[in-house]
Amino acid sequence: MKTHRLILSACLALSLAACGGPRAFTRGTYEDPNEIEMLSDQFNENDLQLIAKKMAESLAGSPRFSQARPDGSLPIVLVGKLKNSTSEHIDMRSLGDKIQTALAQTGRFGMVDQSARQDIAEEYEYQNSGYVNPNAAKGPGQQVSVDFLMTGDLASIIQEVGRDKLVYYKMTAKLSNVRTGLIEWTDEKQIRKKFEKRGVSW
Repeated sequence: MKTHRLILSACLALSLAACGGPRAFTRGTYEDPNEIEMLSDQFNENDLQLIAKKMAESLAGSPRFSQARPDGSLPIVLVGKLKNSTSEHIDMRSLGDKIQTALAQTGRFGMVDQSARQDIAEEYEYQNSGYVNPNAAKGPGQQVSVDFLMTGDLASIIQEVGRDKLVYYKMTAKLSNVRTGLIEWTDEKQIRKKFEKRGVSW
């Protein structure tokens, strides 16, 4: 009888250990990145896409930039610093890259990548170090000049009442003329999401 109880106790202990032991994500499938999935109440990749799409469409369709220049040249835009004024850790560089990509895909703007400038400067040094044919080497002084600088700010307001939670994001972007400092365009994208608190079971 005692042996039987010991075996049952051991089996029960093993079962509990298996249930409460470490868990790992072992299986996965590819998902459509454009499909909306809200697994948490945090800023997500869909929010990035919504903001980038709104800013690119708004800027390309604005009166100042909707018509091509008479000489066929493109306005040169640099996506600069995007400020995170929320309480969350948000990858603002990814947001900037999304906006930059969306603007480039409109075909209305020439883009300069701020993060590539240092790499280009280092490449100039290498090409003028003697390892490259001097007649083919590139050097400083020939880069295009940026016409417009885009900056922005992402803010949020969070409200919790009972079991409901409202999360509101507002991204404000501005395009400044580098020569004059005047704001040539500005717009905002608002995102409002509602969540309901529920129990989580395993």
